[in-house]
Order: sequence, then structure tokens, then C-alpha cells
Amino acid sequence: MPNFLKKLISTGLLLALLVAAVPFSVQAAGLSTTRVSTTGGGTLTMTPGEVKNITVTFQNTGTTTWKNDGSGYISLYTYGPKYRTSLFDPGTWLSPSQVKRMQETSVGPKGQATVSFQLRAPSVTGTYIETFNLASEDAAWIPGGEFALTISVQPSESTSSTTSTPSDTGYSAELVTQTANSLKIKAGKTVSFTALFKNTGTVTWINFGMKSPDVTIASTSAPSFTHSTWSGNQIALVTGQTVKPGETAAIQFFFAAPETNGTHTAKFQLTANDVSVPDAFVELPVTVTEGAAGAINAPVVEVDTLAYIDEPTIRVGILIIDEETEWESYVTSFESDFELRNTDGVLLGSYKSGTKVRVAYIDGRYVYGDKQQSSSSPLRFVPNQERAVMTITNFDARETRGSSRANNAFRGVLEIRYNDTYDRTWVINELGMEDYLRGLAETSNLSHLEFQKALITAARTYAFYHWQRATKHKTEGYHVDAYYDQVYRGYSQEEITPRLTEAVEATRGQIVTYDGATAITAYYSRSNGRTRNWSDVWGGDVPWSKSVAVPCDEGKTEWGHGVGLSASGALCMANEGMLWQPILKHFYTGIEVDKKWE
Repeated sequence: MPNFLKKLISTGLLLALLVAAVPFSVQAAGLSTTRVSTTGGGTLTMTPGEVKNITVTFQNTGTTTWKNDGSGYISLYTYGPKYRTSLFDPGTWLSPSQVKRMQETSVGPKGQATVSFQLRAPSVTGTYIETFNLASEDAAWIPGGEFALTISVQPSESTSSTTSTPSDTGYSAELVTQTANSLKIKAGKTVSFTALFKNTGTVTWINFGMKSPDVTIASTSAPSFTHSTWSGNQIALVTGQTVKPGETAAIQFFFAAPETNGTHTAKFQLTANDVSVPDAFVELPVTVTEGAAGAINAPVVEVDTLAYIDEPTIRVGILIIDEETEWESYVTSFESDFELRNTDGVLLGSYKSGTKVRVAYIDGRYVYGDKQQSSSSPLRFVPNQERAVMTITNFDARETRGSSRANNAFRGVLEIRYNDTYDRTWVINELGMEDYLRGLAETSNLSHLEFQKALITAARTYAFYHWQRATKHKTEGYHVDAYYDQVYRGYSQEEITPRLTEAVEATRGQIVTYDGATAITAYYSRSNGRTRNWSDVWGGDVPWSKSVAVPCDEGKTEWGHGVGLSASGALCMANEGMLWQPILKHFYTGIEVDKKWE
């Protein structure tokens, strides 16, 4: 490796995009879908042991053609949590966590795909929520592909009995607050809206969401608020989060303003456990301007969208298992008991804190433990305590890489995954985005806090951009490389840069956007007094990556690719009193900083 690269790495300033240009795309890997139909509308009644055939259809709303074979093939997995083993697997699925591939050989954009499979009801009666998600194999979960089936398993003698009404079963709710009480908006404009409901009933909600009342969908004369994110009259559905009596639930959804001028009433129904909750509605007067009846020059009400998502879980390639570790790894947690599972969700072992477990990939099998047990699927070390630190005990960067610290401890899950594209086995760290940022080694602990906030926000945006697309390292199963994309050293770095953690917490969930979309944020070590246009380095027009002056760097030698944020220039601005957001807006033209998750 050239000495100047070694120097960049050792100082933590080998920054994103130094190795190669990243193709610019406004689509998230071209993958998105809308569920069109589900057997039984997603609500089923079965007797113990009964087998039912289920068919789900999806529309390909992205730009990529789906295939049912080869790289990135489309199939259905269990979800909530992902890769779990389902009680309803009748033995005909591809695995206990992978259900079936789509039936069609290929489905182009705007086409429809079909997934048909069987369910076998367990012997224990009760109501079950089974969650699934559509996936592109080894690439990404497909946005819009998650759905849940509510399955009532009843004794055979009761299957013909009438279903009790919601009022008999403890469903009630109170609307606590909503984004706005009325809107004035242009025809056809998309509205992002959030409503907060309190569960005032006696039943715990396992899933909840919003739907459009059936009369609105059926009436051709009623104004249409339909949005492309809807699935039939299902507007939004939240799964994997329980809401007990007395607790509140926030539901974020989208609708489109009608095309006809005037004031219309949008009405949306709360659902819980796929039951319409009595008298729990959002009713919103929407005044439409510039619609079919002619333009009306009236101001548009600015709405606080509160369009928060769950904090992303990012996958980081941290270590190749090779001669450096003698082709094996020993993994433990000194903080928590932990489990070893394979990627099918099967539990392979439970271990006490401090137990070292050997893993290796040998002759097409994953070998683990002292007794040389093996698995055909990749292995996952999962701590029982959330955010606990896992350690690779036979890797020490002080001994093999001349580092000042071992750099062998990482929060969250460690996954051992072989890929035949490059014939190598990776240790992949899976953890929350904010914990990932705490382990970055892109700046020292002593640099100015406002500079750290700006740099961390740019780093978060870069990582989020690739998390959304999941294409940069898809053949190897992770989002970013801890060595070449962003310098990530995990918990070892977190221990020595507590001020960086302060910067992460101060900017939590905030990313750089341009015209509402995630803006890829190149950054590098130092300019020569002026940044460079994206087009000058990589071609193509990226409107927020334009050349700007960096007075603090004048007369210096450019160090890096020259596009985007100059670290030395940004640090100088912070030292002179500039705050982190104005720093970002200086280097990235016409951008905004938006909060995406809490």
C-alpha cells in the first residue's frame, strides 16, 4: 500500500469515495413494491393442524426487473423479527424462515408477482400474528414488501360461530394529537401526516394502522385521497410494536390532495390487530387550490411532516477471516450471555458471558464449537443484552497491523458469512446506525464539537445513502466496508472518543437532503482553497456538489478527491465560530438537514 494511503488511514482521514466514484441514483437500488392482494384480506381462521393455501400478489413499483432465479432472486421471508422460525411452516417451505420464491420467471416494472405457499395451523388455539417480508436475495428487503397475517386458530366446533364485534372485545382509542387540524394545499400534492392515538381499551395491539373507510373507496363521487403507498384501503400498517392499554401509538401515513378545488373532508379509520376500532378516526378538512376549477392564489400551509422511520440497522464488513487469524475466529461477549444462530433463525447454542466459541468456514460448511458442529447457513452471534459488545478474541490489531489498540470489540451482532464472488469469509457487524457512528475513526477526540457534528452528519448521510440502496457490497452481504468506505473501529474507538459520541447524540437521526431526497455526501481531508465539482472528478451533474471557496485551505496541497466537504476547511470554520449546519450548507449547495429517526 502506498505510504500516503497508510498515513491517511492512520490519521483517520481516508474518507468516503476515495477509492472509486459511487454511481448516483435517486432510486433505492430500483427496488420497491406495493402489495396488491392477499388471501382472506390478511385475516384467516383455521382449525388446529389445518393446511391452507395462501397467495399474495405484489406490484413491482421499482425500476429493476425481478427474477425468481440467479443473483438477487425474489422470495418471501419471515419477518418481525427477520429470519425467525414460524410455527406455521408445513414443511413445504424452502426453509423454516424462507417461504417461497415468486412464481413468475421475471416481472418487469409495473408488473405483478405472485407468491403462493401453505400454512399449517399449530395445535394450540389462539390468535397469531405472522409477519413476512419480500426480499431480493443477498441484496435488500424490498420497501413496501412487509405484511402481516392475523390467524385465528379455533377448535373445529367454533369455526362457524359469529365473530364478536369490536365493542365486545375491548377495542377503543382516543385521538391525542395530529399533525394539523386542517390543511390548505395544492391539488394532487402528497401530504405526510402523523396521528397519535391512545389505547383506551383492554386489548393489547400487536399491530396497528390506518385504513380508508370502505364507503370512500366504493364511492366514485367521493373525492379521492388515494396515494401510491396504499394497498387497497390499507393506508399504513405498523408491526413488531405492541401497544398496551393506556399506551400511545404514532402512525405516519401519506395521502394525496384531491384534484378538485374546494374543501373536502379526509377521513381515515384506526385499525388494531386488523380490527376497525370504533369511533377512532382522523377527520381533516382539506382545502384544495390550483385544481380542476382553476388556480387560486392562496398560501400553502406548511405541515410538520414528522416523517420519522425506525433507526436503520447497518451491516459493516469489519474483518476477512484469513491467515491473519489463521483462518478461524474465536468470538465471545464479556458483557452479556449470548446465542449462536444461523441465518435461518435456528438456535445452535446458548453461551455464558466470557465463553469463547470457535468458528470457521471449511469445505463449504460453517464449523463451530469444540465438537466441530456444522451449518450450511451463515452464523450469527447475538448478545442477549441489547447493544452489548462482542469480541473477536484471536484478532488484535496491535499485533498484526501496528495499531495502538486491539480494535476487536463491536456492539451488536457478529455474523460469519462466506461469499463465492471473491472466495472469502467476512465477519460482518450488524448494529444500529447511531452505534456505528460512535465507532468511526474519522477525526480525533479533541477536534471542535461543531466540526464533529458536521462530519458525523455527513458520515451518517453517506452510510444511510448506501443503506437505502444496499447495492455497493451486496455480493458480500453488507452495506459499508470498515476499511475503505468509512474508517470504523467499533467499541475500541468509542472508548477513546467520548466527545464524538456527544456529537452523534446531538445530531441523532439527522441527514443531508436535496429536494427531499438523501444527498450522497462526499468528504475528504483537505482542499487547495476550493472544492471541486462532482462532474470534474466523476462525471454527471450532482447539483449539491458544486465547487465552493475554502479560504482556510488556500495555499495548501489538496489531499483527497476534492469533492464535497473539506475536513480541514470545516474544522477551521468551526474554530472560527461557525455552527455545524451552516458548515454543511457551505460545502453542499442548496441542501437541507432533515431528521429521519428519533
